Amino acid sequence: MNLITKGHETQLRERLTTLGASLFARGLTTGTSGNLSVRVCDGWLMTPTNASLGTLDPDRLSKLDENGRHVGGDRPTKESLLHLALYRQRRDAGGIVHLHSTYAAAVSCMEGLDPVECVPPLTAYFAMRIGRLPLVPYYRPGDPALATAVYDLAARYHAILLANHGPIVSGTTLESAASAIEELEETAKLFLLLRGIPTRAVSGQEVSQLDHGR
Repeated sequence: MNLITKGHETQLRERLTTLGASLFARGLTTGTSGNLSVRVCDGWLMTPTNASLGTLDPDRLSKLDENGRHVGGDRPTKESLLHLALYRQRRDAGGIVHLHSTYAAAVSCMEGLDPVECVPPLTAYFAMRIGRLPLVPYYRPGDPALATAVYDLAARYHAILLANHGPIVSGTTLESAASAIEELEETAKLFLLLRGIPTRAVSGQEVSQLDHGR
């Protein structure tokens, strides 16, 4: 992993706020839901609590140090523990996106989901960008037990669906995490549209032949 120098922090602040505005404008987040984070050389930048992704101020982003302590900017999202759990398991993670996007959140409310693979690989792009999507049982937002459950899965999965909540995805960069979560949202939409219709998923053999570079 290439560590990000302090000289890039200003650029990362701008990239995070630009991405937040894009996600908000395209309806992938509403109100003050969802949160973003990016790794910097001496910790992390995160979206503040109760902040709309559509109107983020780069100078007011929360700064956390390497121990997860709030050291600058506005108070961080109450779901910062989720982000830290993923970062601590996935040393290659450069950015994380967590949304309450409509279709993925709808799937997260369904009964009878496979907890190991709650959305099947309906397309090759889902298989390449997400892989298997496990389901974490419901915990209230901000509950440390939710962060523990995410931490336990994060060594094997970079994308996780939180029951009755929404998806969280890490990537080597903030942009790759966003690209993956958008693919997840589109596949969740297909999954709901195809309910009750005989459906062919991409087979295990076909998945094994794909380029899984993210």
